[in-house]
Amino acid sequence: MNFKYRQIVLDAADLEAESTFWASLLDGTVKGDDRWHNIWLDGGWALAIQHAPNHIPPDWPDGTPQQQIHLDFYTADLESAHKKVLELGGRVLRARDHASAHRGVRIYADPAGHPFCICWLPPSDPEQ
Repeated sequence: MNFKYRQIVLDAADLEAESTFWASLLDGTVKGDDRWHNIWLDGGWALAIQHAPNHIPPDWPDGTPQQQIHLDFYTADLESAHKKVLELGGRVLRARDHASAHRGVRIYADPAGHPFCICWLPPSDPEQ
């Protein structure tokens, strides 16, 4: 099926902070109104942020409410991505040297508390 747009929508109590975080991390452009922001990326793919004043972030990994979705991003430059996430207001949930972490995976939360992973992708394996 040929969809015109494909996007993932995240809820956030602070629409501006959440949109700024993701647009800066992904080099996107924010467009929207006071209830909804689209973050447009190269190739037409978008992430959307929906204003949800009563949003309660998941308590990862075992709390209540539980995680319902997470995002994975792959990069050959894990250290630069790590620094950028922290500069933009993300926080570490599990460092890559944690005993239960997979090799080259760091787990973060965005400003609204949504978990996401930055994963190491060896430069020689762009298709994996």
